[in-house]
Amino acid sequence: MFSRFSQAIVRAPARNFADGLTTVDLGPPDVDVALAQHAAYCAALARHGCTVIALPADRAHPDSTFVEDTALILPGQGAIITRPGAESRAGEVLAMREVLSAFFPELPAITSPGTLDAGDVCEAGHTVFIGISLRTNHEGARQLAEWLSRYGVESRLVDIRHTPGILHLKSGVVALDADRLLCIEALANHEAFADMRVLRVPAGEEYAANGVRVNDVIFVADDFPGTHALLRAAGYTLEPLAMSEFAKMDGGLSCLSLRF
Repeated sequence: MFSRFSQAIVRAPARNFADGLTTVDLGPPDVDVALAQHAAYCAALARHGCTVIALPADRAHPDSTFVEDTALILPGQGAIITRPGAESRAGEVLAMREVLSAFFPELPAITSPGTLDAGDVCEAGHTVFIGISLRTNHEGARQLAEWLSRYGVESRLVDIRHTPGILHLKSGVVALDADRLLCIEALANHEAFADMRVLRVPAGEEYAANGVRVNDVIFVADDFPGTHALLRAAGYTLEPLAMSEFAKMDGGLSCLSLRF
């Protein structure tokens, strides 16, 4: 069982995108290139069955192109508004609540002292892995787990606070199917994944672990031939996309849309 998506919410980066938060030192993003990459991403969503709901750029929130962090959606069931761990992103959830209220009559929310970025939530069928990170704390994870349990979804915690090189859980692991993950080596042996089939991204290609399944294809960052070969050998159809400018701001393919 794996969700099929018919809609995707996106928000193009604002001209001050480079003022957003980042933990990496890859240089400032070129906003014009980022806009072109974002447009290609949106075209790919549409090509693979999603109606794209494009929100206007939000200069007040330079990180707001990473819409995934603001809510978690269980397609066909419900949605919950998050409480991002970075204070500067708090305003993003207000706008997303307004958008999602047109689709979901009930919108519960993570509340203080809980914090939760949905980039720390990896959904694999009836199991959801929740990352404990610098942005998501145990209380936020507890609240989300309680909400998920109402829908019969099991939650498992994965503490990534001491895993180098990743900001969110989905920076290092993505669900390809309900029982198969693509994972960085540092997380591949985690006990939470013991009953999952794990494909390990090749050394040096860790960024490629942040892909996203969109219906019958896997969106994957381009320029990672080892990961592409691994996925194709496992039987997946790929949609390679340029992500260089978003990588400079800790962003990945899953971050750029809310799919349902």
